[in-house]
Amino acid sequence: MSDSILHHPLVRQLQTLEAVTWFNPDLDSAQEGLKKVGLTRHDVQEAEARLKRFAPLIARAFPETAAAKGIIESPVVAIPAMQRWLAAADKRAIPGELWLKKDSHLPISGSIKARGGIYEVLTHAEKVATEAGLLTREADYSVLLSARCRDFFRQQRIAVGSTGNLGLSIGIISATLGFDVTVHMSADARQWKKEKLRSHGVKVVEYAEDYGVAVAQGRREAESDPHCFFIDDENSRTLFLGYAVAGLRLRAQLQEAGRTVDAAHPLFVYLPCGVGGGPGGVAFGLKLAFGDDVHCFFAEPTHSPCMLLGMSTGLHDAVAVADIGIDNKTAADGLAVGRASGFVGRAMAQLIDGCYTLSDETMYQLLAALAESENIRLEPSALAGMAGPQRLSADYLSRHGLEAKIMANATHLVWATGGGMVPEEEMQAYLAEGRRALQKG
Repeated sequence: MSDSILHHPLVRQLQTLEAVTWFNPDLDSAQEGLKKVGLTRHDVQEAEARLKRFAPLIARAFPETAAAKGIIESPVVAIPAMQRWLAAADKRAIPGELWLKKDSHLPISGSIKARGGIYEVLTHAEKVATEAGLLTREADYSVLLSARCRDFFRQQRIAVGSTGNLGLSIGIISATLGFDVTVHMSADARQWKKEKLRSHGVKVVEYAEDYGVAVAQGRREAESDPHCFFIDDENSRTLFLGYAVAGLRLRAQLQEAGRTVDAAHPLFVYLPCGVGGGPGGVAFGLKLAFGDDVHCFFAEPTHSPCMLLGMSTGLHDAVAVADIGIDNKTAADGLAVGRASGFVGRAMAQLIDGCYTLSDETMYQLLAALAESENIRLEPSALAGMAGPQRLSADYLSRHGLEAKIMANATHLVWATGGGMVPEEEMQAYLAEGRRALQKG
């Protein structure tokens, strides 16, 4: 990497650790941008079909999903009181309506990772069980919970590197099926997540270093074991497709909520971003569902702006935040990633409207405000998207023909990525920190 990157105007801004907003100059039409992803609508539909095949198993293994017949999905809810709070705090109204996508309260692991992580394990389980003659496409997939299948899965290993939520999802579903599973967790991972995994019989390996080291070590260990399947958060198309299903499902959810999405009623979606698989996959599904009528933004901590850095410079995974002197230390543990996924960055290079950063203090302020105004509790990283509606510049809106009368019909959807299973003591600490941040405010 050339030292010339340090003279890039946006890099200099990132180095100040001030909040930055970047609008993508390479944004193309959805029709053209989707051609460059390397995956198709058919791939996402196949993922949805696979999740339906596994639904009986999920409903049986996790009773909290029985009412939804084993389909793992979260609601969308209007948050008008939070919208008023944001407008008052910024002294500027948000046109349209503000909504929240509560992936924070998904069953099984309480985060967006219950989509991609669980989907990848199910995909692997289907493959190896079918190859072993234990499963056919026409069978009731609950058979995989039988003693015979669990004995088979015990001979198979799964490994993953994680800052927390992905490991939680993969660890829980893998252990439920019987796999021998190891989660390599970075220094940023919360202790309660490690303890929850261990309570399910998952092996947890802890590192004093960041996410990148945990992933590298997990990958290295898996390479030495032919029976170990490594789930690669940085490069997995399977994870990406599991997340993308959510984008396709959103159309029906918004219709049920009475929200129209078309050129005169635009949809803006704000997605917290770590390595990029979750937000990238969701955004891909959204573009398939809504085309040019949806506008997607990634949100990152000022101390971990890996996707903004990679996309704005065009270097993607060839540059890390450490290369420009940023420490990658943030309270938003799920977003504490120093190097973005090169696959996601390149796949979404013409589809993402932009990226922005915000401070930990701002996330804590938003956390406390949401709890107070709407009685919804999230973990810090899940609030990254809440700053999005007020990052839309007049120049950006003008360039896209989003005049005031159109914006009055807009739906702003903040994708809440985690927090539904945070222990009460930990949540009280988050809220106390949020109240302190508001008082300083």
